[in-house]
Amino acid sequence: MDALGEIRRLYFNATRQTIQRDLQRAVDLLKSMRDDTERQRAAVYMDGLAQMRSEWAAAGRGRASRSSPTRG
Repeated sequence: MDALGEIRRLYFNATRQTIQRDLQRAVDLLKSMRDDTERQRAAVYMDGLAQMRSEWAAAGRGRASRSSPTRG
């Protein structure tokens, strides 16, 4: 599979548990691309992976703070 196809596969198969590893793999694949046009096509998937990571991290932080006892 080509680098763009692999990044696309990572995007569609990413889960909360795999997102950090998937994003790192996608970055490595992006760095291996020699063609700027191909990199531009991959950008939408890279942005999506980064967005998923941010959203899932924020959701995890929210869950942790809700379960913590409140101080008063």
